[in-house]
Amino acid sequence: MQLSHARAVITGGVSGLGFAVARQLVAHGGKVALFDVNADKGAAAVAELGEANARFFRTDVSDEAQVVAHVAAANGFLGGLNVAVNCAGILGAGRVLGKTGPMPLAQFSTTVMVNLVGSFNVAKACADLMQHNPANADGERGVIVNTASVAAYEGQIGQAAYSASKGGVVGMTLPMARELARFGIRVMTIAPGVFWTPMVDGMPETVRTSLEATIPFPARLGKPEEYADLVAYILGNVYLNGETIRLDGATRLAPK
Repeated sequence: MQLSHARAVITGGVSGLGFAVARQLVAHGGKVALFDVNADKGAAAVAELGEANARFFRTDVSDEAQVVAHVAAANGFLGGLNVAVNCAGILGAGRVLGKTGPMPLAQFSTTVMVNLVGSFNVAKACADLMQHNPANADGERGVIVNTASVAAYEGQIGQAAYSASKGGVVGMTLPMARELARFGIRVMTIAPGVFWTPMVDGMPETVRTSLEATIPFPARLGKPEEYADLVAYILGNVYLNGETIRLDGATRLAPK
């Protein structure tokens, strides 16, 4: 798929990884619908990208009815929908047995609902529309890119909920790709390492430096633009399907 043909729903689209993808697509002639819960950042994102190129939809990705309605509205604005990029996520950090007692089940459930159920919810709603697209020369009708994490493989202490949610994203990638293949819809997942996003913006410099020292090369946090570059490559390479790609500078997370 050429980036100029991309008509994309992007969750978590007003900051961090999602906004980097939106910038990348718009810069190459694509159009984007930004799903997020932060209305102020949504307005700023649309102002930067241009109202002709982007529209914000205040969306709780775990709300099935809301997602279906907003995907339909996005399809109308975009003039068709052929890309979905799931970047919405929360950390949900907390120990199974913390200082004040066991983790409340609601905390675990909320993390899974946003990171895993939300990704599935948006993917299925978008695929439902993509299946009706005319196929391109490769027989392709759409591409779904999910976001997992290296924590899906090496979850740290305090990441039980987060790792479970991201492990679920990795686990559903291949079966979803196999099922949607008959419609010409590809499904890929990116598992980023530690990236410079709003999630880590508030960390002390000593913590950041310590994290960077664990990354073999390059020994720094990932840049959202590097994530966006990989999304762009996935869209352009039709033979990429059903796989999770680590984007992490060869890092492997320590237990804590």
